[in-house]
Amino acid sequence: MKSIVEYGDFEKLDLRVGKVLAASEPEWSNKLIEMKVDFGQETGSRTILAGLRKFVNFSDLIGNKYVFIVNLAERKLGQGISQGMMLAAGGDLVHLPLRVDDSIAEGSPIK
Repeated sequence: MKSIVEYGDFEKLDLRVGKVLAASEPEWSNKLIEMKVDFGQETGSRTILAGLRKFVNFSDLIGNKYVFIVNLAERKLGQGISQGMMLAAGGDLVHLPLRVDDSIAEGSPIK
């Protein structure tokens, strides 16, 4: 287990529901999936890079909703820039994105 954090630290994270509009495997990486994700009217769409290539087929992500952190500073990964982070569960052998029911609107906060 990682070290204990105060609630105020957790409260700083903006977790939102995002719908994957498009996904691809960039030629310059053998680990990353690049996604265009819709977070609703308030946040708009963003490019998210996730190191899930060996665990999921990128085309299976398209049209589904997942949990993302949307207020992380942009981060350069390889030749791309990620504007957030997709949350996934798993261990060394598998990582599966945290999927959200289709009835929950894009941009909905996770509380």
